[in-house]
Amino acid sequence: MEKIQTLRGFRDILGDERKKISFIENISRRYLSLFGFSEITIPVLEKTELFIRSIGDTTDIVEKEMFTFTDRSGESVSLRPEATAGMVRAYLQEGLYTKERVSKLFTIGPMFRHERPQKGRFREFHQINVEVFGVGDPLIDAELLWMVSLILNEIEVSNYKCEINSVGCPECREGFKKELMAYFKGYTDGLCDDCVKRLQRNPLRIFDCKNTQCTSISKESPLLFDHLCMPCREHFERFLTYLKEFNLFFTINKRLVRGLDYYTKTVFEFTSDELGAQKAFVAGGRYDNLIEGMGGPATPGCGFAIGMERLALLVKKEYTETQPNFFFAYVGEEARTYLIPVLKAFSKEGLRLRYSYEDKSLKSQMRYADSLHADYVLILGDEEIGKKIFIVRDMKQKRQSEMPLDLITLPQKITEHIHR
Repeated sequence: MEKIQTLRGFRDILGDERKKISFIENISRRYLSLFGFSEITIPVLEKTELFIRSIGDTTDIVEKEMFTFTDRSGESVSLRPEATAGMVRAYLQEGLYTKERVSKLFTIGPMFRHERPQKGRFREFHQINVEVFGVGDPLIDAELLWMVSLILNEIEVSNYKCEINSVGCPECREGFKKELMAYFKGYTDGLCDDCVKRLQRNPLRIFDCKNTQCTSISKESPLLFDHLCMPCREHFERFLTYLKEFNLFFTINKRLVRGLDYYTKTVFEFTSDELGAQKAFVAGGRYDNLIEGMGGPATPGCGFAIGMERLALLVKKEYTETQPNFFFAYVGEEARTYLIPVLKAFSKEGLRLRYSYEDKSLKSQMRYADSLHADYVLILGDEEIGKKIFIVRDMKQKRQSEMPLDLITLPQKITEHIHR
């Protein structure tokens, strides 16, 4: 019978990569807690309308990449392609805006996009999504970038750039769109079919196109940055001041846009050349009109997402266990009666203990302990019971010693023994 394989773009995550991702999660949670964020869990399946209204119906995500289907009740639903829309929905549905002046939330979990799998990019991928609702001052924009830099420093990732830009507000864009349309109309023969359609519906989306010809044409286009209104320009200048006060290194990339319609003012990406053409592994920005556009009160917002698989590719640090691994090797029926008491004693002290579920010879158990990379093996047989001792074998140093057969003091004594 043929074995069932995972779907294209979906996969199992295990071994060293899983350890790296867990490490990233743990470090991120620590800093997010330090900065006052609370964790929230949101559904992976939402009404399709949520993403159309928030992300924009002219974006590649909505037009081409969402996993959308009709459920048994006839309603169109989609697997979430990103988390901000769901976070805003939860913020409004749970009435957090009536309870908190500022809401700082994060969620960790899978996202889904039907795109071509490539290095570090899959159809199911995992993100840490961080959102702040209720702060309009660009100080929070800079603070979020500083927090990202602290996380990257902690996990020893240094080969990256922080790119920033401002995409202005709806008022800035109106005049810019007219100039942009005039520019691209001179190149309609060179644009792909999708971009010809975008030219009429939303010319800003042409910047998202991956077609090499369209990308080449876009490189000489007018810049939205040059059309910023005075409030947006002042916001960006204050943002730069804060970044410098945090001693953050950054590059202003005036062609940086995000592939979602809800962004306003600040946008940013952390990129690395080690990841290939699609080199961003952290991305985000400000979305001051999104909450109001989804039926809530006028509330500024700002946030970012960390791509876990992509960041894990940049982590070079080797992970070694700091806590020792213990193994209990028992020989004989009487020694086996000590198994559960020993296991309970070690568990109570937070010490890891492995053992064989089958009655095997001591030699066989020692081979098994070695395959599990045990640091210490506790050996107990009839002879040891008669002497009221454990044999403790140091698997790295290849030497052994004796300890009293006292389950109450054993975990403490063995810990003291290995730290001598």
